[in-house]
Amino acid sequence: MNPVARIHQRITEAVPEAGLALLLRVGIATPFFLSGRTKVEGLLTITPSTQYLFAEEYRVPLLPPDLAAHLATYSEHLFPILLVVGLATRPAAAALLLMTLVIQLFVEPGGWPVHLLWAGPLAYLIARGPGALSLDRVLKID
Repeated sequence: MNPVARIHQRITEAVPEAGLALLLRVGIATPFFLSGRTKVEGLLTITPSTQYLFAEEYRVPLLPPDLAAHLATYSEHLFPILLVVGLATRPAAAALLLMTLVIQLFVEPGGWPVHLLWAGPLAYLIARGPGALSLDRVLKID
């Protein structure tokens, strides 16, 4: 084995996949959850400013603004929580990746550099799963 391959192997062995997956789950859950918290008062009461944004600025096609506001807000709360605990990780990551795509296409087309940063961890979690430190693995559903 050549020296570069040995270095790569040592790095791979030093960074356990379970820890990497946990880091990616918590890291990508954070911006979505914090975004969801800006849309509510109290536990989950949609704010008037959120309703205004969805009615006047975001304009997601095919959905009434009120429904879009509720779906986005509740999704930004539910799916990050699922990611952090590692439950239904692949579907939760897929839902957030779909939300990212909708944001990119219809809400903020110029935000692609940030959206790519979101897409990377989400794609990893969809492809590789939640890792050993997850409820999915404890419950043997992934």
